[in-house]
Amino acid sequence: MLSIRKIEAFGRTYRHLNRYRQILGILIKYGFGDLIERLNIDQYIEIGLQFISSKPNEHHFQKQTRAERIRLALEELGPTYVKLGQLLSTRPDLLPINFIDEFAKLQDNVKSFSYQEVENILCKTFNQPLEEIFSFFEKTPIASASIGQVHKALLKNEDIVAVKIRRPGIRKIVEVDLEIMLHLAMLMEGNLEEMALHRPVKIVEEFARLLEKELDYKIEAANVERFSRQFFEDSSIYVPKVYNSLTTERILTMEYIQGIKISDIDKLKKSGLDRKKIVSKGADLFLRQIFDHGFFHADPHPGNILVLKKNIICLLDFGMVGTVDRYKKGDFVNLIYSVVHQDEVKTTQMLLKLTSWEQEPEIRFLERDVSELMGQYLNKPLKDIEISSLLRQMLELMSDYHLRLPPDVFLMIKVLSTIESIAHLLDPDFDMVSQVAPFIKREKIARFHPQRIAENILSLSSDLLEFMHQFPKDALEVVKLIKSQQLTVKFEHHGLEKLVETHDRISNKISFAIIIAALIIGSSIVIIAKIPPLLYGISFIGIVVFIAAAVMGIWLIFAILRKGSF
Repeated sequence: MLSIRKIEAFGRTYRHLNRYRQILGILIKYGFGDLIERLNIDQYIEIGLQFISSKPNEHHFQKQTRAERIRLALEELGPTYVKLGQLLSTRPDLLPINFIDEFAKLQDNVKSFSYQEVENILCKTFNQPLEEIFSFFEKTPIASASIGQVHKALLKNEDIVAVKIRRPGIRKIVEVDLEIMLHLAMLMEGNLEEMALHRPVKIVEEFARLLEKELDYKIEAANVERFSRQFFEDSSIYVPKVYNSLTTERILTMEYIQGIKISDIDKLKKSGLDRKKIVSKGADLFLRQIFDHGFFHADPHPGNILVLKKNIICLLDFGMVGTVDRYKKGDFVNLIYSVVHQDEVKTTQMLLKLTSWEQEPEIRFLERDVSELMGQYLNKPLKDIEISSLLRQMLELMSDYHLRLPPDVFLMIKVLSTIESIAHLLDPDFDMVSQVAPFIKREKIARFHPQRIAENILSLSSDLLEFMHQFPKDALEVVKLIKSQQLTVKFEHHGLEKLVETHDRISNKISFAIIIAALIIGSSIVIIAKIPPLLYGISFIGIVVFIAAAVMGIWLIFAILRKGSF
């Protein structure tokens, strides 16, 4: 398992001082020096910071957005941070859409490691010389990424394979970066109020969990085999074979596939392949993954989709997959259905059901914006509606109202959008709505299947029995806490400030009116008693007090007329 230790002592920080200094230098270079100052990081790693220039490189960010600068910084920071950016590009619940779009551009840009290192890893892992395993092994990699690289080889039985080898030392590099990343996340939560809302520590912990899976090639092999079982009887889909005897945590050996990249239109034409069939089959393949199996390939860029003879579709790279349960899938189907049928109330309800939020949005405003969004598609025929464009606008709307979409649902949306884009590249007349319609219809009908109803009733009954079993225990526990005086109930009033302020103003006016009345009565008594000094036979003190009461009374009347400005 990946080791993530919190950096609390100077000794631990000192172990990674060079890497820490490098990270901070890159952040400053791209204009994030103010962020570092706000983190109060100097009190943790004082030694060595004097070597970092506090002046950013104006050339790097003068004409670039904040999102672009962060992407460039992540690329320069190396593999771990590139992977972090790629993860965040699938999390609209954490970042605005403009950051997600920018982070989606992140690509691994690393040099391949030497053939000698490859040979050492293979020989050490399988405990035998390379020539005893392979008849031929291509020294130059056919692909290289941050986690590993791929070599073409020939087995003794004449099978051509692709061997993916994990980069040597990558686990230690990742652990150091994760340790520093976690420390920075802790500082963000403690010093940046706006960042604390996004729970950066939890993001790093989740990232470590996902990265652990990506570092273990046995998990990718299991994904491939699961896809193979799902489409075993479908001859229009081809899933590469995994060689389990030559697959470990560090090495993945799969069947080498020679095909045409789905975006290479010229080669598809020259090979006489039917692009319309390819598009239809490809779209159907991903829709079946999502709606029939709830387990789907989550990175369907053109490099991972090959076309073989007879228009057969082949998928590669199963490192990133998505899963979605039937409840989320059902809610998503309802969302699409309500949007297509121009039902803004139902659409708003499904948006709220699919998402989470810190503060409940203003429903009437959300319904209004949903209605305006759907109004753009009111007079369009279904074949002219692009699902990718529609879903993107929905995501922007969610972002405006701070609605958090679950990562699995976002991955599903991302896959649908990517497939539609590839489909339009091959066939501009492709109608994604018509392709999706049968799956939506089937999903809605399936809810009324006796087996589904029976499963729902059984699940509900099980939950009810669990509640009935647990509730008396919980109630008894609460009673015990009350008896032992360990239970404290705390009330906090919110939104009463205006009421209290109004009450104070009213009290002040009543008190002021009583004082005015007292002054008038007092001045009258003084005048009647003719208390000296007298002015024309009238008490001067009484006159002064009476005038003061009159002025205060006029002031009070004006204050009342101004609706409580007093």
